[in-house]
Amino acid sequence: MGGAHFPFRTCLNASTLFPFNLNIREQIRVAAEAGYDGIEIWMRDLEAHAAAGGSIAELKDCAASLGIAIPNAIAFFRWADADDEARRRGFAQAGREMEMLAELGCPAVAAPPYGDVEGVGPDRFAAHFAELVKLGRSVGVEPYLEFWGRAKRLNRLEEAAAVLDLSGLDGAKLLLDPFHMHVGGSRFELVGALSGDRIGIVHANDYPAEPPRETIADRDRVFPGEGVAPLKQLAADLYRIGYRGYLSLELFIEDFGGRSALDIARYGLEALKKDFSVYNIEGER
Repeated sequence: MGGAHFPFRTCLNASTLFPFNLNIREQIRVAAEAGYDGIEIWMRDLEAHAAAGGSIAELKDCAASLGIAIPNAIAFFRWADADDEARRRGFAQAGREMEMLAELGCPAVAAPPYGDVEGVGPDRFAAHFAELVKLGRSVGVEPYLEFWGRAKRLNRLEEAAAVLDLSGLDGAKLLLDPFHMHVGGSRFELVGALSGDRIGIVHANDYPAEPPRETIADRDRVFPGEGVAPLKQLAADLYRIGYRGYLSLELFIEDFGGRSALDIARYGLEALKKDFSVYNIEGER
């Protein structure tokens, strides 16, 4: 057997830095200085930058000069809402935001089940997602289908994979998140049944044994290796199915006890590489 190695790309979700109240330029700088390959931005921070008169093109150049990619963005538009008017507004918002992301050079955006989706079935989800992907691809941004453990619908990996199949889209991708898998009751072993090219990005986090699944909240997420999530098996399954993309550290810890943003980013990168390392046969790639 060969030794442990880390076969993925590293990414920092800007949520991890929220307690430090940094603007998007500062977030990018911290992620780059800490040594990440990429940063996953939040749409609200890009909009704040533009609203304050900041240039998106200049921000793109800034990231490029620091040698860091922006592979995905976190956004909240009602692309699958049960209400036709709310969904229409959601698509208009999605169009505006994806145009901004295209200007930034960000190639993808998260598409979670945001809004009123309780009465939306798999066929409707699939049709709306196909429409969203068509809109995104027209400007060069790929929506990644995300499931949320607490959502009324689209809350498990099994459901999200079925929606992807029903959409009939070539090359459509999922966003995976261990925390949401835990909360929604997804079976982790099903990751091994996917194809690596169906995964757009993987959020990296861990969760403690307590609070229980029914009441655990985003703020309870912990660094990889500090909880009970089966991350070693998840990493092995991702590697085995051919995924070599980004693992994005997404935490919502509210207080880091006086440690700096750079310290936290570096600590997170070390935890990410340690707990998502895999073992492979000598010579295997």
